[in-house]
Amino acid sequence: MRLISWNVNGLRAIVKKDFYASVEALSPDVLCLQETKMQKGQCDIELPGYTQLYNSADRKGYSGTAVFARVPMLSNTMGIGVDLHDHEGRVITCEFDDFFLVNCYTPNSQNELRRLSYRMQWEDDFREYLVGLNAQKPVVLCGDLNVAHEEIDLKNPKTNHHNAGFTDEERSKFTELLEAGFIDSFRHFYPDLTGAYSWWSYIGGARARNAGWRIDYFVVADQLKDRMADPKIHSSIMGSDHCPVELTIIPKEA
Repeated sequence: MRLISWNVNGLRAIVKKDFYASVEALSPDVLCLQETKMQKGQCDIELPGYTQLYNSADRKGYSGTAVFARVPMLSNTMGIGVDLHDHEGRVITCEFDDFFLVNCYTPNSQNELRRLSYRMQWEDDFREYLVGLNAQKPVVLCGDLNVAHEEIDLKNPKTNHHNAGFTDEERSKFTELLEAGFIDSFRHFYPDLTGAYSWWSYIGGARARNAGWRIDYFVVADQLKDRMADPKIHSSIMGSDHCPVELTIIPKEA
């Protein structure tokens, strides 16, 4: 199953660019989007053959996730069942035959880390949610997780230390998630690859200089380790300040 995750930074905006051509070229079985910034019905997305799911924030024009699937799913749920977190449209969970796919847009700790304490609560509650799912069947988590885990995952680690997305606290929570039974799929295949980024600031020509961060992930349950294949970062695909990331889950042997 070919999975694509992409923070589109506004779904209504990106469809006016090369979004449809990019999706056609990527040909995902499941496309997970973050930061859609729209309510369902505000924009008609023309992807024939795909079931469309939306989880929108209560606040219009903010956050939001979507899933487009051309393979059958058993069920889907919105949010994580914690009222504190479930008003910003940040999570969609899709159940397939032998795994859960969780599409997530993690809260940003924001300038001056004014939302860091909330982010820490989110991390603990979200990890508990994932571990609970994983006890039922293996989990594939994808999305913009708003953290560069290690120094190799961003261009300028020293000048960004203690900034949102590269604080010790956020990085430690990501480590806790991995220690709870999960794998950073990209680093599993490419442990030492430098210059592999999925987000670039719009400021200062960062993308042209590849001064970026890797904050978009597929984090996969240990049980699926041998079924992961072809992780990719599609840095040449434009339209957002993020690019799509990809992972294939090989079908389970009969």
